[in-house]
Amino acid sequence: MTDTSTTHTIILLRHGQSQWNLENRFTGWTDVDLSDKGREEARLAGKAMKDAGLSPRFFFTSYLKRAIHTLQIAAAEMGLDYIPVIKDWHLNERHYGALQGLDKAETAKLHGAEQVHIWRRSFDVEPPLLTPDDTRWPGNDPMYSQLPADRLPLTESLRDTVARVDACWSELIAPKVMELGTVLIAAHGNSLRGLAMRLLNLTATEVVDLEIPTGKPWVFKTDDRLRVIDSYYL
Repeated sequence: MTDTSTTHTIILLRHGQSQWNLENRFTGWTDVDLSDKGREEARLAGKAMKDAGLSPRFFFTSYLKRAIHTLQIAAAEMGLDYIPVIKDWHLNERHYGALQGLDKAETAKLHGAEQVHIWRRSFDVEPPLLTPDDTRWPGNDPMYSQLPADRLPLTESLRDTVARVDACWSELIAPKVMELGTVLIAAHGNSLRGLAMRLLNLTATEVVDLEIPTGKPWVFKTDDRLRVIDSYYL
C-alpha cells in the first residue's frame, strides 16, 4: 500500500472555451477572453474539485486572461479566492506565429489540410513566422515590456513551448509542490502538454497526440520525488 503521507497533488486545468475557440480561430498568445460556455466550464471545474475534496494551497497561471479568468472563477467556486497565485508567461499557450487570428478552416483551404496538420501537430515544426513590426508579436504588447525582445517568440513549435514550460516547472512549480503538497495550474492546451510530458515521461510522438479537454481538472498524485503514482480526470 502506498504511504499517502508522502504524496503530493498536482492539478492541471485547461482554460474553458475561449471566444476564438468558439470561432475556430488560431489563438496562441492573443489575449482572448472566455466565452459564456467557457465561464460555465470554469465554474463546474471548481465545483468538481471542491466536491472531490481537493484544496490547492498555491495557484499558477499564464499571462492570458482566458486562463486567469478560468482560475479566478474556479477558485471562487471552491471558496479559495485568497490563495496566492503566480502568473508566469512561460505558461502561455504555444505561439502560432503568423497563423494567429486566422480561421482554421480557411487556413486549411489556403495552405492545404496536410500542411496545417503538420503545423498544428508536429513536435518540432514551427508555423510561419511573424515579423517584429507585426502587432501580433509580443514585443509590441505592453504586457511583455519587462522581457528582453530576444526571449519573445515570432513563432513556436511544440518543442519550444515544452522547453519554456519545463523551465517554469523546475524553477517555480516543483518547489511549491514539495513545500505545500497541492497546487493547481490553470493554463492552455499546449503548455499543459508540456507539463504532462514531464510528469508522465511522454515521448514526442505521444505528446503531440495528447488531447486535454477544456475545463476538466486533471489530477496527478505523486510520491515525495514527484513521480506519478496515479492520474485521473474529475
